Amino acid sequence: MNHSSLKFFSSENNRLVTEPMSFHDLIPKFQLVFFHLSNSPTSKAVNVEIPNFLYYQYNLRFLDLSHNNITGMFPSWLLKNNTRLEQLFMSENSFVGTLQLQDHPNPNMTELDISNNNMHGQISKDICLIFPNLYTLRMAKNGFTGCIPSCLGNISSLGILDLSNNQLSTVKLKQLTTIGFLKLSNNNLGGQLLASVVNSSGLVFLYLSGNNFWGQISDFPLDGWKKMWTVLDLSNNQFSGMLPRWIVNSTQLSAIDLSKNHFKGPIPRDFCKLQGLEYLDLSENNLSGSIPSCFNPPQITHVHLSENRLSGPLTCGFYNSSSLITMDLRNNSFTGSIPNWIGNLSSLSFLLLRANHFDGDFPDHLCLLEKLSILDVSQNHLSGPLPACLGNLTFKENSKKAFADIENVFGSAYTGKSYYDTMNPKLVDNFQILGNPSQSNIAEEVIEFTTKNMYYGYKGKILSFMSGIDLSSNNFLGAIPQELGYLSKILSLNLSHNNLTGSIPATFSNLKQIESLDLSYNNLTGAIPQQLTEITTLTVFSVAHNNLSGKTPEEKYQFGTFDESCYEGNPFLCGPPLRNNCSKEPMSLQPVPNDEQEDDDFIDMEFFYISFSVCYTIVVMMIAAVLYINPYW
Repeated sequence: MNHSSLKFFSSENNRLVTEPMSFHDLIPKFQLVFFHLSNSPTSKAVNVEIPNFLYYQYNLRFLDLSHNNITGMFPSWLLKNNTRLEQLFMSENSFVGTLQLQDHPNPNMTELDISNNNMHGQISKDICLIFPNLYTLRMAKNGFTGCIPSCLGNISSLGILDLSNNQLSTVKLKQLTTIGFLKLSNNNLGGQLLASVVNSSGLVFLYLSGNNFWGQISDFPLDGWKKMWTVLDLSNNQFSGMLPRWIVNSTQLSAIDLSKNHFKGPIPRDFCKLQGLEYLDLSENNLSGSIPSCFNPPQITHVHLSENRLSGPLTCGFYNSSSLITMDLRNNSFTGSIPNWIGNLSSLSFLLLRANHFDGDFPDHLCLLEKLSILDVSQNHLSGPLPACLGNLTFKENSKKAFADIENVFGSAYTGKSYYDTMNPKLVDNFQILGNPSQSNIAEEVIEFTTKNMYYGYKGKILSFMSGIDLSSNNFLGAIPQELGYLSKILSLNLSHNNLTGSIPATFSNLKQIESLDLSYNNLTGAIPQQLTEITTLTVFSVAHNNLSGKTPEEKYQFGTFDESCYEGNPFLCGPPLRNNCSKEPMSLQPVPNDEQEDDDFIDMEFFYISFSVCYTIVVMMIAAVLYINPYW
């Protein structure tokens, strides 16, 4: 408190704690210019209050208290006290209340970030008058309501605007000449897509997902179209009509998300021009036709085309996409065999072909996918034996595969004016510049996969460690290769609803990490290997509706949790939890007493004599009747 010359203070990843009561009445002798006390996004700070000494600071230019979980009302007094403040970062806290602005303008303010708090109320239309030179405004993940002030479009310096994840209902941005990053996702915005937004000359990143925008955008008027767009996200709205062809005019597009709308018709061949595309999501629409064979972006990493009406054989699209991590074609009407070229996609981690009409044998080339984590070809018409080479899959853990980098870190053109440019050179020379680069928004991959008898969506770190194979509901036949027992890293294996025969491989006891194993509805025979009880991670297990026999596995470890439904439909199985007791001897094997055997013999002889007499009498009477009718016979 007595360092009168202190102007610059910075500390990262240190837990902010409540000040001692004795400090509350102390007035500091210093006047800070730069104060940086933030945690990393992964740190878990305790609920604390804002440092008391900041009440006495009037010359701050840079203030960062982000990621501290500070509680209480938003400290609007910081804005009123520090009229020369240029950059304010208060995100990832627990502030409540409304944003109260000072009465006098602050032309120095360039960056304001209050995202991810619990604030509410309307955004004041005076914000443009108070901060006329804003470059970055982030107010995402709060509870703001009402209208987005139209004057924001008139701030000539505004380059980054993020108002996503609020409850805003009206947008009237007419002029967006300088905005390069616009994110209004997950609000209650509606109406037709504004031409002023699409035609913004400087727009590079556009996020409008999770709203109620509607109408056809295939023939959108493009007066001032620029080929600068990098990300276009219009997902989860009510757009209809054909897919817009005008987006291919932007040769720098790296990410397109038009999922969860009502688009129809084929995928335009013009999309083949998007050679820089890295992320494509057209899922949950009404698209039809086939994938253009020319569609082969060399850098593409994630493709989501699920839940459409796409049909025909799987063409050579993506055949040369060595960077492809996700191929999601679930719930369409693709036909023919699974092409061998998929085995050449060396980076492929998620191959999802569920619920189509693929037929033929399982291609051995898929066994070459060394980075494969999830393979789902369920609900098709595949046949033939299961290839033993599936046991060669390693299911390596890879944290990178869980994310799709659909938004590059902004370069210098999108980094706000840093306070270091105006600081005393001596202070800069004696300190390593921290900077405050714009946040890099990473889109999490969400992979839907059936395991534990449930359809889950895996994402984030969990997806990084998820592994599974689903071959269910096909026409596979023959024995289960014992090599499948070498999949030591697998968490889920589903072979149900096929025509598999033979016994359950004893090598399955090597699946030490498996959590879900479903072999139900096949024609498996023999005993259930008792070694399976060694699997302590198993939470879902089913061999129901087969022709298995013998004793059920001992009820220990996880097998003590499985009920009768896991074994039902196997009439020759016995033992708990089934009602059929293995100790009960079959009736045919019980010895019969000798006296009972004699009685049985006596009854049999008596029956023989009686039946012989009756038959003899009938024959004699028939001969007599014939002679009576025809005496000359």
